[in-house]
Amino acid sequence: MDPVRAERLSKKYGNFEAVKGVSFRVGKGELYALLGPNGAGKTTTIKMLSTLLKPTSGDGYVMGYSVVREPKEVRKVIGVVPQDLTADDELTGLYNVYLQARLYGYSSSEAMERAKRALEIVGLTESAERRVSTYSGGMRRRLEIAMSLVHDPPVLFLDEPTLGLDVQTRRTIWDLIREFQKEGRSLILTTHYMEEAETLASRVGIIDLGVLKAEGTPEELKSKLRGDRLYVELYSDEDANALVREMTIAGLEVKGDSSQIVVSMQSEEVLRKVIGLLNGKRVRSINIVKPNLEEVFIEITGRRLREESFDAFRQRVFMRKVR
Repeated sequence: MDPVRAERLSKKYGNFEAVKGVSFRVGKGELYALLGPNGAGKTTTIKMLSTLLKPTSGDGYVMGYSVVREPKEVRKVIGVVPQDLTADDELTGLYNVYLQARLYGYSSSEAMERAKRALEIVGLTESAERRVSTYSGGMRRRLEIAMSLVHDPPVLFLDEPTLGLDVQTRRTIWDLIREFQKEGRSLILTTHYMEEAETLASRVGIIDLGVLKAEGTPEELKSKLRGDRLYVELYSDEDANALVREMTIAGLEVKGDSSQIVVSMQSEEVLRKVIGLLNGKRVRSINIVKPNLEEVFIEITGRRLREESFDAFRQRVFMRKVR
């Protein structure tokens, strides 16, 4: 039995369908990454599987329990690290995790023991007695993970766990996630960071506009691409559009994205054709890229996956304080 199964999960809000018949499975000790841009349906899918949203149709199963018919049983066997902050800023880190354990029904003494152990796992023992309002963004995220671990669940849902964190802190979270995998936990991770999915995932599901468009190991997905990708950037969209037309007439496999053009490099002959067509053109830059998940995403969806340009985690902290 797979610890997690999504079976044609759909969610509608009026006439808008946020998730459209998504199905996938997650094995024991496997990390399944849902990769897609903001608004793709990642968080909605996670919320349905963790019983925070009821599906419009379809069902999901966690450790054999139906998210539709047995939500209370599902909640006992999952941990959830949400995008939004849930810890109380005015309480200490230790007391936040302790309260979470008490909500799961543990006695006061056992809840405290579990809270201390969870904080030790995420490296927050020395900061346990500090108020959460004094924590950095990375410490807050590790605290959220500790709160999700306090009842030792076999399944973890991590919704954009490194969103807005700096590179060093992000890699600290990655190390924690790797340890959870070694312990045999099943994890579902949502992310729009290509490197994160490629580094951590056993399998990746590419989701866009509510549809699961492809899935497989990172290597399986990259193998769908034939050859390298040649990126050519011109100085204007008009020049790029004209060049795309010329390349198409020349029989090249090409896609345009504003002033940037992507050419599938399946042979040296392709490179020679491109060089000939670029003769006399005003070229801003030209790069050859080996197949990666970014290229796979472009190939499947026809558009680039752009990361957020601001620190979303800090923004959430700020909004919490404003409210």
